[in-house]
Amino acid sequence: MYKLAIHTSFAAAHCLINYQGDCENLHGHNWKVEVAVTAWELDKAGLGIDFKILKQETNAILRTLDHKYLNELTPFREISPSSENISRFLYEELSKRLNDGNVKVESITVWESDNAAATYYE
Repeated sequence: MYKLAIHTSFAAAHCLINYQGDCENLHGHNWKVEVAVTAWELDKAGLGIDFKILKQETNAILRTLDHKYLNELTPFREISPSSENISRFLYEELSKRLNDGNVKVESITVWESDNAAATYYE
């Protein structure tokens, strides 16, 4: 088994729903995102998955979030756009694109600051 990871980022605004404190107000973050995938076997080039493909697919999803007000987007109209829920959303969307029997999304970690992150995995 092989584990591969990339780091990328996006910037967006949100406000937490049902939260008592400053973060219930509109504010933004420069989120860092770590994507980890596993691969059972390597291809003829010796790759589990090409990092280029992993970055392209991840960034395609992140473009739907980048420089947006997350609360207005369909995935977050009913749930709070917390780091936890963002990591789950990214996990589910990326899994649809990448999971193929050999490659599987292992986890998504979303950092909202240098010292605070949430990870989703199954």
